[in-house]
Amino acid sequence: MHRLGLVSISFRKHAPREILQAMREVGLTEIEWGSDVHAPPEKAAEIARLQAEFGINCSSYGTYFTLGKTPLSELERYIAAAQTLGTEILRLWCGEKNSEEYGAEEKAALFAECRKAAEIARKNGVTVCMECHNYTYTNRKESALELMQAVGSPQFGMYWQPNQYRSERENLAAAKLLAPYTERLHVFHWRGDERLPLADAVGLWQSYLANFPDEKTLLLEFMPDDRLASLATEARALREIAGVN
Repeated sequence: MHRLGLVSISFRKHAPREILQAMREVGLTEIEWGSDVHAPPEKAAEIARLQAEFGINCSSYGTYFTLGKTPLSELERYIAAAQTLGTEILRLWCGEKNSEEYGAEEKAALFAECRKAAEIARKNGVTVCMECHNYTYTNRKESALELMQAVGSPQFGMYWQPNQYRSERENLAAAKLLAPYTERLHVFHWRGDERLPLADAVGLWQSYLANFPDEKTLLLEFMPDDRLASLATEARALREIAGVN
């Protein structure tokens, strides 16, 4: 059975306690904390106590650590925070520009940094995952696959989410290609810059999900209107996608 949850950055204006309370009310059990607002490393112990109070698990730690920019010496600090929160999955960013903008030397240096990060993750018993995101090296399915194969480590994986600027056909192809490397999925329904209710994309998301044969953690990311009150409706659509009553 898929595990269902929420990315905390969906509600940056709300306190962790408010978010956890809302999650418990709608039956979501997994949270990915963002390190920028809700769970910087120095607050990890405090957040872990709140999780225990509300019976919510930490599925992953959404860091803003950028490979190729953030000093690699800082990675273990984020790993320690993730472990305090109770997760072995960290989200990282890979580079600061689209893959097609990298020259050969830049790419070689970035890939070397990624291999070093994978080794640090291995030594600490965690997995670092890149997000499919524009303005990073994993902006395209082909470049993401290239990176996964070049690093070649089970401690170096992917997140997956549809690209709202690409066609459904392209997103389905990306899901199929990257499924073997994917640890977590971010779930939303956007068309370009327009945010739409997830209920309008249940069938589409079921098609996406069919490419991931194993049980996954599905995390709602952003509400169509940014309102905490919309979480119930979005969670209902997520359960329908996952086939969970």
